[in-house]
Amino acid sequence: MKNSVLTRIRQRRADRPRWGQTFAALLHRALLEPRRVEITQQRIKLAKLPQEFHGFRIVQLSDVHHSPFLSEEEINVAIQNANELRPDLIVLTGDYVSHERKYIPVCARALGQLRAPHGVFAVLGNHDHWTDGALMHTSLSEQGIRVLNNENVRLLRGDTHIRLLGIDDLLVRRADLPQALLGTHEEETRILLSHNPAIIRKAARAGVDLVLSGHTHGGQINWRLLIGREDRKINSWLRRPSRRLTRGHAQLGDTQLYVNRGLGTVVVPLRYGCPPEITVLELTV
Repeated sequence: MKNSVLTRIRQRRADRPRWGQTFAALLHRALLEPRRVEITQQRIKLAKLPQEFHGFRIVQLSDVHHSPFLSEEEINVAIQNANELRPDLIVLTGDYVSHERKYIPVCARALGQLRAPHGVFAVLGNHDHWTDGALMHTSLSEQGIRVLNNENVRLLRGDTHIRLLGIDDLLVRRADLPQALLGTHEEETRILLSHNPAIIRKAARAGVDLVLSGHTHGGQINWRLLIGREDRKINSWLRRPSRRLTRGHAQLGDTQLYVNRGLGTVVVPLRYGCPPEITVLELTV
């Protein structure tokens, strides 16, 4: 009995360095991953899309969170990468800063370098309003970026068009989807920019074709990779419908959703199994 207890104690002591090494390796990866921006390609088939818009390319950036965690230089690199993709349209889906007003004009100046033939459009996120929504709106507008505040615009190609809608942030209770839908009809292709993907149910009931969102950062930490498949309670939580809207492509009825993982981070400058992304969405008939 005594020998078996001593054996277990020795084994635990032997395992400690392994756990320490594993933790150090995970932390090292989590610190590096926020700097490794991925270009994600996603084809979106839309039944009502006019033939002239077949192959239309939208680049989406979200959740820049300019702060001490993400520098102006790093934002400029991401913007250069976005421009090099030669999109037809660029959309920005909120949270350009985290907390401090001093970062607003700097971030807006960087985003002002984005270029696309059909323009650059944006909506605001909760962190923008928590910091200074009015200043963020003005700063983006001064850089030639159209901020859609519960409204829509027509994007023209030849004799046809699609509608681009944008709502203000849902979390701060400024979103007004009915107002954004005014003047549109269900026969048109309607693409909605909403920082928060929780709008998906209302968008589906309204017959919106595609919702582009951010807000979640993809979770920042991919817990499935950390815990494996053994913990049934945690895996059950991860399979909840609300968790499926955390990142990437999803669909509710005829309405599709894409949730961008964002460029920046909040709370801690860590990502694991969830790298930042620039999304290229190709619309097809």
